[in-house]
Formats: sequence, C-alpha cells, structure tokens
Amino acid sequence: MTGILQRLPLSSGDRQGRLDRLKREEFDLLVIGGGINGAGIARDAAMRGLRVALVEKGDFASGTSSKSSKLIHGGIRYLQMGDLRLVHTACRERDLLRRRLAPHLVQPLAFLFPVYRGDPVGLLALTAAMWLYDTLAIFRNIRRHRMLTRRCALALEPNLRAEGLRGAALYYDCFTDDARLTLETVLAAEEEGATTINYLELQDFLKEGGRLVGAHLRDRLGGLELEVRAHRVVNATGPWADRVRRLDDPAAKPCLRLTKGAHVVVARERVGHTQAVVLHSPRDRRILFAIPWGAHSIIGTTDTDFTGEPDEAVPDGADVQYLLEAANWFFPAAKLSPADVVSSYAGLRPLVASDNEENPSAVSREEEIFESLSGLITLAGGKLTTYRWVAEEVVRFVTRQLGTTSRVRRSSASAGKPLPGGWASDPARIARELVSGNGYGLSREQINHLVWRYGSRTQEVVGLLRDDGDLKQMLVPGMPDIWAEAAFAVQSEMAIRSEDILFRRTHVALKEPLESSQVAEKIREKLNILDGE
Repeated sequence: MTGILQRLPLSSGDRQGRLDRLKREEFDLLVIGGGINGAGIARDAAMRGLRVALVEKGDFASGTSSKSSKLIHGGIRYLQMGDLRLVHTACRERDLLRRRLAPHLVQPLAFLFPVYRGDPVGLLALTAAMWLYDTLAIFRNIRRHRMLTRRCALALEPNLRAEGLRGAALYYDCFTDDARLTLETVLAAEEEGATTINYLELQDFLKEGGRLVGAHLRDRLGGLELEVRAHRVVNATGPWADRVRRLDDPAAKPCLRLTKGAHVVVARERVGHTQAVVLHSPRDRRILFAIPWGAHSIIGTTDTDFTGEPDEAVPDGADVQYLLEAANWFFPAAKLSPADVVSSYAGLRPLVASDNEENPSAVSREEEIFESLSGLITLAGGKLTTYRWVAEEVVRFVTRQLGTTSRVRRSSASAGKPLPGGWASDPARIARELVSGNGYGLSREQINHLVWRYGSRTQEVVGLLRDDGDLKQMLVPGMPDIWAEAAFAVQSEMAIRSEDILFRRTHVALKEPLESSQVAEKIREKLNILDGE
C-alpha cells in the first residue's frame, strides 16, 4: 500500500499549496464552515464565477452535517406545524437530488406511518395529510401514498405492535449518506475553482474602516497562522454561528436556538423491521423514526434545547432511554436496553431564535440571513434537504452586494449540474458493468456498495487495485468497506485523520465501533496519516 502514497494529489504538499493560495489571492467570498450549507454556498458561488475560499475548523461535515437522521424528505412532520412552504420546497429539492444531482447518494425509502387507537392523528386526518403531501410534491413522489388496513400493515411489519392498531399509511421519502453528500458538494465546489481546506480554524476577523475584509486563520495541523482577504465573508458554521458573530461584534444578540437531535444505532434484527417506521414517543407524542441502515437501524431523533458548548454535544442517558422507549413500544419483542446500542451520535439544529418560549419541536426550520454592521453575513436555520436552495438564496444576497461584473453570473446553475459522482443516472447499470468485467475479485456486494457510495467515481476507487491488489481487503471483516476506500479518501477526498475515514468517508466506526478502534491504528500506519483529535 505504501507505493500509492507517493502519488497522492491531496497529500501534505498539496495542502501547503492550498494554504499558499489562501495567503496569496484575494477572494470575492470567504465561507467559514464546511458543513452542508457552507459547502452548498461555496459550490453555488463558484459556479457563478466568484473567487471562493471555503475553510472548516475540523473535517468537512464533522458537525451536524454528519449527525442527522440521514433523510432527504419533504417533512411530513412539518405539515402539523402548518409550514407548507417548507414542505413544498423540500419535496422539490428531494426530487432534484434523487433524480439529477446525486442519484447514487439519495435513494428512495418506504415509510410506514401506523395509527393506533387514541393517537393525536387519526386515520382520516392522516389520509388528508398524505394527499396534501403528494400535492405539495406536485405528485413527483417516488410513488403515491397508500392507506393500509390493519391486516396489510401487519403483513408488511409483522413485529409491529398489533394491540390498538387501526391502520397505516405507506409513503415514500429518501435516505442519504449525509457526510458524503456534504463531501461531494465540497468536491463540486473545487471543480468549479473554489479553494477548500479543512482543519483551518477562524481566529479573528480582518477589518478596515469598520468593514470586514477577511479573516485571521490558524492551521490546526501545523500551527501556521495566515490572513485571507475577501470582499465578503459568510458565516455558515451552523451551531457555532453565534460564537463567530461575537468575534465580529462581542455585543451581538444571539440569533440561534440550539436543539439536540440524538440517535442510537442498533442491530436491525433486534428491532425486526423492513420499512422505515414513523414512531410516536409514548412519552410526549413527538414523531421520530426507526430507519433501516443495512444490517443496522437508526432510531431518532430527540429534540431538546441545548445550552452547552456545541463541540460537546453527545447523547446522554436520558436521550438513549427516550429513544429505546419509543422503539420498544412499537416493537414489543425488541426489548432493547442500553447494552444493545451499537453506537450513538447527536447533532445540533441551529434554529432561528424567536421570542416565543414554544416547544423546540414547534420552532420553524426555515432559514434566515443576518448581516452585521461590519458586513458579516450569517446563515441561521435550514435543513439538509433544502441546502442547495438555501445556498442559492445566500449567494443571491452576496452577489447583490458585490454588484455585477462580466465574469459573475447573477443566476444560479446549481440545479442543473450533478455532483461529482452523480453523472450516472443509473448507478445500477455501473454495478452490472463492473460485475461483468470485474478482474479484482470483489464480490457483488462490495461492488454494489462502492457504486452506491461513489457513483460514477467508482472506477477511480477500483482503479487503485491495479497497483495494489491488497487494497481489496476489507477494513473490518464482514463489512463491505475495503482498503482502497481508505487510500482513495486520502488521495482524492481530503481525509487527514483516521477518524475522517472511519466516521465520514465510511461508516465503520458507527457500525463496528470496537473493530474500528483497532483498524484506526492500521490506517495511521499504512496510510501515514494523523491520529484522531
């Protein structure tokens, strides 16, 4: 494997080149924050012809953007909030992502919404909601919903609680790899000319005459400090947005209300479901989900106010108990306990603060753009599904301030061009071609796994096997992830630390945490990369 390292284009030498560009060039736009929104803003701005720099203090998507429920959805729950505009926008963006931008990463998923005696939403109300959901999607859903009898619902999910069940709705949304969706958006920004770099932390802002003209940054890997000059600066740091705003103005009033969304990962056979299932917490009637994830299930999410440091947001015992309680009510045979939790994670929702002291789940998920007196542009709110549209709105705001030039386009082209792995409209076709022409000894399962992760870039990953056949070995026995993916992450996906590979370029650490700690040492040794944080 060591021979590959000599050809890695995103090695430390290339990183130094990126740092040099940041120091040398003057940018139209500096984006602080490499989550899904920051990545989307950088991509949209670069596609319009702006000179763009994107910096992230950790790894790309290492915050909330890799800690979601991994759903691209219209938001059936938002119908209860009366947020029809958000549902319509989300349905449109969901359709765009699965059909054009990222068909390899955004895949249809069936959801069963059971109704029990005494539920706050009865069968008639749910039927009306489902028709409204289809209508707001302009009937571009994967399939139209179906209302099911009690018997049909139990035929689909035999392990579902039968007592009190009156019927169910079967509808469709999508599942995604949130970290990879973010990463491919970053890579797409690179393709359009943006300079992107991770592990580069904001220290302070540069000001002239009271106006922002750039930022002081520090490389967290080597300690280098540098100044980046830019005509406009966007704060897209999500839960950290208020902290960044206070670097600009110590008296800035908070614009965020942070809520924690915790999830647990368990073995799917313990739950015993095949579809995604909509759950109501028996404690407070909040909607949450049991989502199939290969051999595992993701159960989530909570929605509770959070007042601590964003870097320290983790699930606590109460979160785990809340989630398992809901899963056990709907699937009585599961009898899940904390000992059954394979892994857990929590992300923070950067909701727009309001003066109303309402339930966190009732706070709008709509976005809002703030601008300080010095010119710092801050994005608050937003959700994974609508990131492209939100980015378009932010960049429109920026271009109005910058004015028009011959090289800057006023309209966005981000809806028309697929992400790097999304050029293939039929990932299944690529899998068939690789299976029929496979000379590397990969199993059909491994090839399907690679195609649905890398799309049209799969050949680049598989191509590494020509130089080192050992790269076809599994990172962890029994899982489809192979060593070529780790090498490719370093070569072409800006992975710096072992945790970047195990948590975000793959999901080994979430599905096999004990084994991942052992393979982390091998990754550091064989690929010559850094230890975790």
